[in-house]
Amino acid sequence: MRRLVLASLAAVLLAGPALAAEHNATPPTVAPKFVNVPQDAVLSYNLIGLNVTDAQNNTVGEIKDLVIESQKLAGYILSVGGFLGMGERYVVVAPDSVALGYDADAKKWKAIIGASKDQLKSAPEFKYDGKFKR
Repeated sequence: MRRLVLASLAAVLLAGPALAAEHNATPPTVAPKFVNVPQDAVLSYNLIGLNVTDAQNNTVGEIKDLVIESQKLAGYILSVGGFLGMGERYVVVAPDSVALGYDADAKKWKAIIGASKDQLKSAPEFKYDGKFKR
């Protein structure tokens, strides 16, 4: 009987950290893999704050955030509408919806989307709430 109680206690104590890790959803740590950055890569600081224009070069929004899912870029959060931060709303678009390029003459990044400001304003709204609250 004593062995059974000790075995049960040991099992509970050993399972405790595993259950805690599962509850907190902490990813396992692994040794780093170092990579080279290709010359055609874009860094996040080049994107966040970048104005997005339509085909007629009208500013229709601004990239405010990046959505990362399963360690891959899943979307851009754009702010649309508003003035000086008042009345702006957020929408999320797929990465392939935005054409990115570097203008070497102007020495700046450009982002172009095939949508008007009105189309973006009428898109489903993303809200920074819950676990995404800022």
